[in-house]
Amino acid sequence: MDRMTALTVFRNVVELGSFAAASRQLGLSPAAISKNVSELEAHLSVRLINRTTRRMSLTEAGTLYFERVVQALDDLAEADGILQAAQNTPSGLLRVSAPMTVTLVRLSDAIPKFLLRYPEISLDLRLDDRRVNLVEEGFDIALRGSDNLEDSGLIARKLATMDHVLCAAPSYLETHGRPQQPEDLAQHNCIQFSLSDHATKWTFHNGKRTASVPISGRYKVSSSLAVRDALCAGFGISVIPRMYVAQDIATGRLCPVLQDWTPNETSLYAVYPSRRFIVSKVRVFLDFLVDEMSA
Repeated sequence: MDRMTALTVFRNVVELGSFAAASRQLGLSPAAISKNVSELEAHLSVRLINRTTRRMSLTEAGTLYFERVVQALDDLAEADGILQAAQNTPSGLLRVSAPMTVTLVRLSDAIPKFLLRYPEISLDLRLDDRRVNLVEEGFDIALRGSDNLEDSGLIARKLATMDHVLCAAPSYLETHGRPQQPEDLAQHNCIQFSLSDHATKWTFHNGKRTASVPISGRYKVSSSLAVRDALCAGFGISVIPRMYVAQDIATGRLCPVLQDWTPNETSLYAVYPSRRFIVSKVRVFLDFLVDEMSA
């Protein structure tokens, strides 16, 4: 039995919740995963995991052992990381998941500068608006926009606050009228961003009161760029991050509406797996994100 491999397999099985997920994460066959756990249990003369064909759970001994194994493996990873950091050369493959729109609007033109600055880093950037499982899918960092980030056991670093604006094309407002209060939106064709935390209800504040308004419309779409295109075409009215439409507002293609009312903001975070020591390639990319989003 390779003790280090067996401990790593045991940790991954527990953290991912299944032998199959650990197999995919570590690139080992299901038989090898099962064999490593069995050999570790034989070495310790104790059962660590109760398992059936449908579920698994830690035994009491397994729970105690898992806590110490995690600490030991993290200490070893930190020792390795200290040596890597001492070399002062961030390197290796960096896998990042990020929402498409905010990346194209705010980050993609700066990515080449980052890679030129760190020639030993290779970047695999996946533009995908879904929320990936960082650990199971092998990502180092993910960007997530939310006004209520879930407690996922990940470390989150806030990059920016994205303020929103309610807007429409002049042609739409000429035809359908300009809402005077948030409640007037019930009479309008509201373009819905389906991945938003507020896809069916928009909330506004004016310093004195808060108005949460159920909205509906003929067009629901999972891309903010598609929302912007529909707005510019005069198809409806929508709440959208201001950075996506700033140029359209400046040129008059779109007009802000209900300017005395402020829509909910969205915070943009970089999230990454919990570790006491961040490897240098992750650290420098986090610093890059902070600099770009604050510019």
